[in-house]
This record gives sequence, structure tokens and C-alpha cells, in this order.
Amino acid sequence: MKLVILITAKIEHGLEVAQSWQDAGAPGVTILRTHGLHTLQRELERGDIELPRMVASMASAMAALIENVEERGEMIFSLVDDDLVDDLIAQTSNVLGDLTEPNSGILFTIPIERAIGVRHHGRT
Repeated sequence: MKLVILITAKIEHGLEVAQSWQDAGAPGVTILRTHGLHTLQRELERGDIELPRMVASMASAMAALIENVEERGEMIFSLVDDDLVDDLIAQTSNVLGDLTEPNSGILFTIPIERAIGVRHHGRT
């Protein structure tokens, strides 16, 4: 099994990518909102966001920063059988375009030795 992970700033296409993975046979697809540190730092440097005057810790400062940032990304991931990985990569490229182009996204896989509770929806 492989964990297929896509990180992209093209949030307008996130649901389309997730749906295409499901249609290709992914048993489950999860979408998470993300904030890249580079984007947060850039916006802070430009003064686009202001931190509250009194922040108790670095963690609360980061939470305040993230809360005020408009630009976001998405992380889409799914645990799939090895033979499905190439299909998911192809589906992703069909939606987002060439992933080797700047600002398209990053897709990678992680081998999974064991997974408990994975259900193949729609299969018997």
C-alpha cells in the first residue's frame, strides 16, 4: 500500500482532484486546508497581517497569524493499493496540469507497511 499525498495552492481544483481520485478507485480521500510557512512569512514581512499586541507564546502567535491569512493551500491524501498510484498521478495531472511546473503542487507517496481499518467503498 501507498499513502499518496498532494499539496497544492490551487484550492479551486482540490475537490475536483479528490473526486477524480475517488472515481479512479481510491477507497477514501481526505482534504485538509494548509498554510505554507513561506507564505506566512512573506505576508508577515509585507505587513499584510498584524499579530495581536500581546501573544502569550509562539504557538498563539502562529495561530493568530494563520487565522488572518487569506492565501491557503490544500493537502489531499489517500491510502491506496500500489497499482492505483499511477492512476492517481495521471488524474492529478489531468486536473492541475504538469506538476513539474512552478506553483502546480507537490505529489509524493509513502510506503505503508500496515494499515488497519481501510475500507474499499463500493466493493464487496
